[in-house]
Amino acid sequence: MRKILIPLFIVVSTLAFSQGKNESKSHKITSVKTKLIVFTSADSTNLRLSKTDELSFSELKQPLETQTCIFVNPNKKFQTFLGIGGAVTDAAAEVFAKLPAAKQQEFLEAYFSKTKGIGYTLLRTNIHSCDFSADSYTYIDEGDKDLKTFNVKHDEQFKIPLLKKAIETIGKDATVYASPWSPPAFMKSNKSMLFGGKLLPEYYQSWANYYVKFIKEYQKQGIPIWGITVQNEPMATQRWESCIYSAEEERDFLKKFLGPTLKKAGLGYKKINIWDHNRDLITQRVTTILDDPEANKYVWGIGFHWYENWTGGEQMWPNISQVNKMYPNKNLLFTEGCIEKFDTAKLQLWSNGMRYGKSMINDFNNGTVGWTDWNILLDEKGGPNHVQNYCFSPLHANTTTGELLYTPSYYFIGHFSKFIQKGAKRISATSSRSNLLTTSFINNDGTIVTVVLNQSNKKVIYNFCINSKTTEITILPYAIQTLLY
Repeated sequence: MRKILIPLFIVVSTLAFSQGKNESKSHKITSVKTKLIVFTSADSTNLRLSKTDELSFSELKQPLETQTCIFVNPNKKFQTFLGIGGAVTDAAAEVFAKLPAAKQQEFLEAYFSKTKGIGYTLLRTNIHSCDFSADSYTYIDEGDKDLKTFNVKHDEQFKIPLLKKAIETIGKDATVYASPWSPPAFMKSNKSMLFGGKLLPEYYQSWANYYVKFIKEYQKQGIPIWGITVQNEPMATQRWESCIYSAEEERDFLKKFLGPTLKKAGLGYKKINIWDHNRDLITQRVTTILDDPEANKYVWGIGFHWYENWTGGEQMWPNISQVNKMYPNKNLLFTEGCIEKFDTAKLQLWSNGMRYGKSMINDFNNGTVGWTDWNILLDEKGGPNHVQNYCFSPLHANTTTGELLYTPSYYFIGHFSKFIQKGAKRISATSSRSNLLTTSFINNDGTIVTVVLNQSNKKVIYNFCINSKTTEITILPYAIQTLLY
């Protein structure tokens, strides 16, 4: 059964705030004049985005070294928040189509409503097939270099209808971007959409034209494409749709073909994201492309994934920080992450949600503007997937019973996406102890959102401190909290 979410209740703050770098006036926040509301999700409890406390502030005295503290400074602002969301793949759309009408509505509200659900605004989708498609397909006949047969009829059955419903539910803040997994087979060195291979130089222009066709056809369907990534995982030879680009090859394709082609077609305003792969090799890729002025001018941001943790160690968040410092005028966008190797017995595994919370806090603190999960919906087997690469998603559907299953990951993501508004600014937030992770944003309406994650197996009592005010909060083991004030 679905856990009932508490509707978002905001006590409107009297705090003054800065609207951004270009504003002529900037106001410092000097006082806190509102109560603090706590929302909690915790392991081994029924708490799922549940309102657990409403607290008042008192005067802050000098903290002691024996105390655990969270410090927030709303006058120190960083990147502007774009949004949080997930991928509308063929698999997600096909499973959605199998749900009863009432469950389809529940699903749409659960993800895309700010009041009834967790308020997703970012949507990623695949340009023709990926591993989470029922089979491999393209939008043209094989060998059609001139793209005379281009059409998106394949997507009209499942994917386009779901995208339209999601956009309608989200409203004006909906942001859709698209990624290709592989060019058509005839354009590649291995003559296959699968198992890597490279885009042949003689098809660079044809492939660049393909992006233009896709964007225009989707926009005819009523789906505005905000941006694209050049290539999903350009250093991964997969048994599913994949294509390899060296850093120099991606740079040259971008600056000589893709960028100029989009501009010539009147689509130069679309946001182009490079890399779209893991954090491990990101600095080499980014410097190769962005240190070239001709390539740099076409790049809005850098996409990245979380799958670099091959040896069980920490994720490479310092690499994201380095990119942010080297190229502060470019945007960091988390474009994909999921829990792999689907296992029905682990659908409610709390540590899956913990991985999301930890990654999102670290990514945002290192400069990320938006965060996109992988599939928004999969079936009871972790698919469909035409190469048996079954994975977890925040929501799963039992296609036999028509029921929706909510996993811990859904609630962990919701602690961010439900409360942080598009256009918010990240503000300074630090913890005095490593067992607590935290990040904070100030929304354009003046409300402040602080997320706290307890990484330990013990209950923690901490002092929450903002400017000259403080309040004492308790967080349960392995719990995540959102503080709204």
